Order: sequence, then structure tokens, then C-alpha cells
Amino acid sequence: MKIRKLTAIVLGLIPAISFIPTTSIKSLFTQAEQQTRLMLSEVTAADKKPVGNKPPVVSPRTLDESGALQLVPARDWTSGFFPGELWYLYEYTGKPEWKKQARFFTANLENEKWNAGTHDMGFKLYTSYGNGFRLTNDPAYRDVIIQGARTLSKRFKPTAGIIRSWDHHQEVWQCPVIIDNLMNLELLFAATRLTGDSTFYKIAVTHARTTIKNHYRPDHSSYHVVDYDTLTGNVLKKNTHQGFSDESAWARGQAWGLYGYTVCYRETKDPVFLKQAGDIARFMLNHPRMPTDLVPYYDFDAPAIPNELRDVSAAAVMASALYELSTYGSANAKYRTNADQIIASLSKNYASPVGKNHGFLLLHSTGAKTFERDVPLIYADYYYLEALLRAKKLNEKKPLF
Repeated sequence: MKIRKLTAIVLGLIPAISFIPTTSIKSLFTQAEQQTRLMLSEVTAADKKPVGNKPPVVSPRTLDESGALQLVPARDWTSGFFPGELWYLYEYTGKPEWKKQARFFTANLENEKWNAGTHDMGFKLYTSYGNGFRLTNDPAYRDVIIQGARTLSKRFKPTAGIIRSWDHHQEVWQCPVIIDNLMNLELLFAATRLTGDSTFYKIAVTHARTTIKNHYRPDHSSYHVVDYDTLTGNVLKKNTHQGFSDESAWARGQAWGLYGYTVCYRETKDPVFLKQAGDIARFMLNHPRMPTDLVPYYDFDAPAIPNELRDVSAAAVMASALYELSTYGSANAKYRTNADQIIASLSKNYASPVGKNHGFLLLHSTGAKTFERDVPLIYADYYYLEALLRAKKLNEKKPLF
């Protein structure tokens, strides 16, 4: 089935007769392999030597304003996505070349397991080492996951019931927590499974429950940043750092929440988390300013809609989460169709032509209101491939986990 016909099906223009065919997924992975080989050649050729006091760069993140490939050091929150993308290519194809590359780029991040100055341990280590361990059972990868979780746990503030996000902008926030932090809880859940130590699990659940209480509005949209007084646990203020305004609904933040609470339900089976995921999904999918192709504007409240930038990364995160959410009860099965629609939209209208854009898979992501505007972003590619793998498993009636 051609992608054009697939898009027409999921947009409701012709009767739906099937989900995304496995043959279409195969074609999209073939394109992904071609693009990733291009990116590997450019990363290999790039000058990665440290300049002055700056650390060496190890992973691609985006394109800069001149259109050049931008690489980042291991400490950058996005450094794990390219290794994760390579693991997904290995998972789909079984080819040794992808396993070799995935191991190489994953190894560059090992020292991050000691980096207690960031909350982004899941983003960096679970996308890379987590996928690597899942696919290889390498005990060294297991050790990195556990140590990364121990390091992350040091940022837990018991009185407030949260994991601190940022250490920067201390003149603005005392103890900021961003909605993105939900994405790092999967690392903690994994550490409890691997060790039997429930401490990690309890921290994750506490953070997730506190976030429901303080990040979410009555309409089930989320604030981006909530600042806490760690001595009292009281909320000091609620802001945005990447969305349009403090009271707006930043699209990727909503997607992070959808994904994060879907994971929380998977790991705990607590119906509170399943309800939260469903509420967020309905907020996003039923929003009057959600485009018909389900690729959201960077913020649902951006003032110039429909002349605002889209955020393909938010769509990719949402698609992957919806595939998983669709497996949790008959009431949620409908979300598979929504995920199919997003993937059809991304593959038809937002994908890079093969051989272009330095090997990125998707175009037209938006990092924030003021930076990384209308560019490829490596995490969009990562969640796109994850969503495709989930679609394949659902087609084959196989469990996602």
C-alpha cells in the first residue's frame, strides 16, 4: 500500500480496511537505514575534538542556523537518542552493522552514570543503555542503568515529593521541576526490576503523583515548569521556559506527559495513571487547535495559529505513546488509529528526502518558542522509529514489552 493511500485511509477519506501495513513499515525503515548511513558518515567526518574547556562532542542533535550538523557532548540531554535510534535499526533489521554502531555510540555515554548535576538520566541512559540491555542482555549495560538510577535518585526532594530538574537559572527558580522529567522515571522503574530495590520505584511513583497534583490544570493541560520550596514542599510559581506563555499548553510538554503517564501505568498498573494518560490524550486529540493531520503547532495557545510552526517531535512522541496506550483496555483501543494517522502524516509530509538534511529522518520540529525553530531534532527521529516498531508489533499481535 502506498503512503499516499495510507494517509487517505487514516484521514478518513476512504474506508479504513487495515492498520499501517508491515510492507509500509519495511519501506520506512529502509529509508531510515539510508538516512542513518549518511548521518554516520557526516558524524565520522566531523571534527569532534574538544575546544578549550569544552568536552568532546559525541552525538548529533540538530542543524544550526547555517544548516550544518550540530553535535553535542555526552552531558547534553539529547545525547542518548542517536545511540537509541541505532539500537532500533538493529532491532528491526537484525543487521550486525547497526549493533556495532549502536555499541560504539552507546559507550560514549557511560560516564554520564555519575552525572548528578542533571535529571536527564533517562533521556540519556535509558534510550541508549536501556535499549542496549533489552536487546543484548549485556551485564555491563545493566550496571550502567542501575548506577544511573542511583545517581538520579540523589536529586529527589522528599518534602516536596519531586525529583529536581534543573540546577541552572537559580536567580529564577529555587527548585524547578519540568514536565519532561516524567520521561526519566522509566529508568527508575527499570532499576527496581533489575535490583529488587523498591526505593527507585517509590521515588518514581511519588514524583508522578506530585506532578499530577501540581503540574496539571482542570482541563488536563500541563504547565511546563513548577518551582518548589524544598523546605516546605510548597509550590512557589508556575512558568514556561519553552512554550508561548506561562499559562499556555506547550505541545511537546503535553506529549511528554502522555508518554510518561502511560509508562507509569505500565509499571504500576495504578488506574490513576491510566486515567491521567487518557485525559491528556483527549486534551490533545480533541483540542480545537489540533490540526487535522495531528501534527501539533509548537504550542496550542500560540497566537498566530494557523501561521505558527509545527512541532514534529511532539507528534512523534505522541504517536509512540498512543500505540502503547491503545493496548490498555478496550476503551483505549481507538488510540491506535490516531497513532496510525500521525505516522502517516509524518512519513508523507514531514520526512526528509533520502540523501538530504545530513541524514535526519524528519523535518519541521520546534525545540522552543525562541530556539531550534523549524529544524530536524534527533529525538523526533528516535520516537518516530519507536512508534514504527510498535506499529509492527501490534500488526503481528505481539506484546510491546
